[in-house]
Amino acid sequence: MKNILLFIIPLSLVFGIDQAIKWFFVINNFNYDGNIISLVLVYNKGVAFSMFAFLEEWLKYIQVALLVAIFIYFWKNIVSFKSYIIPAGIIFGAGISNVLDRFIHGGVVDYIFWHYKFEFAIFNFADIMINVGVACIIIYTLLKKNTKT
Repeated sequence: MKNILLFIIPLSLVFGIDQAIKWFFVINNFNYDGNIISLVLVYNKGVAFSMFAFLEEWLKYIQVALLVAIFIYFWKNIVSFKSYIIPAGIIFGAGISNVLDRFIHGGVVDYIFWHYKFEFAIFNFADIMINVGVACIIIYTLLKKNTKT
């Protein structure tokens, strides 16, 4: 039960925070133009850097299938999953939130635009949380290897 909560709580927090921020931008059509970061509402039809936008309507179903496949893999390899349960919850919460956007809005709601010194892709809180989750998994893996030697 504890392991399930360690997965569900970060998943729910990331999902809830991300959806709340996105709905704020959607309902208010909020925009802010700053010197370093601008906040602009954009619907990304692709994935990172708008790649695979040509898949259009199929992309959301491919992403759902991918999330289900990863979840099944973790479920069948529960020993490995326990080591990464919190970062996995973070990643799944963010991933589910972005996929839900595709069903509701026709694309992922993005709003953070970094443009200081160089222009970066427009992204959202869920994208940041996916990177945080992956970084945690990498750090956990490296720390685990160092303790074995």
